[in-house]
Amino acid sequence: MRIKVENVLALLEQGATVQEILKEYPDLEPEDIRACIAYARHLVANEDLSAVQVEAVQ
Repeated sequence: MRIKVENVLALLEQGATVQEILKEYPDLEPEDIRACIAYARHLVANEDLSAVQVEAVQ
């Protein structure tokens, strides 16, 4: 079974622990979750956020 990096990151974002993810997806290993995080870090490593503007919700 293949599990998308996006799905693993979404679970982490929602507050799931590594142990919860491993229980839900028994084919995953802890190294797979670390690889997802490393991949995400690599994607954003050289991004420039200076052009990003955040507007307050009123």
